Amino acid sequence: MNEGSREGPAGEAGRAYEDFVVGMIMRHPLGRTVSDVDNTWFSLLTNNSNPIHFDRHYSAQTEFGEPLMNSTFTLALVVGLSVGDISRKEVNLGWDEVRLPAPVFAGDTIYAQSEVLSTRESKSRPTMGLVEVKTTGYKQDGTVVITFRRTVLVYKRGHAPTRPLPRPQE
Repeated sequence: MNEGSREGPAGEAGRAYEDFVVGMIMRHPLGRTVSDVDNTWFSLLTNNSNPIHFDRHYSAQTEFGEPLMNSTFTLALVVGLSVGDISRKEVNLGWDEVRLPAPVFAGDTIYAQSEVLSTRESKSRPTMGLVEVKTTGYKQDGTVVITFRRTVLVYKRGHAPTRPLPRPQE
């Protein structure tokens, strides 16, 4: 299936609930090359003291031979790569079935795509709907590094918060 529109009314970025169709595949347009600095800072920021993320000497003694990218960084990055297509007008309700089938190292470039698994209108919020997607993150060579399911609460068309327009200059 095609990707559908990424723009709402008046050029507003992001999809409304009505734009999601079960089976739709979205190849997210941005990729991101990860670095040692990303890994170190994210590990420090989240208080993750596992030396496999920032100690080259320690990491060289493991089966990987070098520092692994922090797995929660990989999750956050792949979610971030999908924001323009999935979650610019939504609220995350949860992640399920997070899997990390292959390691990520500094210098890898990560890309992502998502498939819409289900949609339904919200019973408690009439201006929103629930969308479930499966997202896959993969390296430059196509190796899958992460998969997860995510459920989001998305505004219906015409109900998302809007940004103010600039006032005319006098």
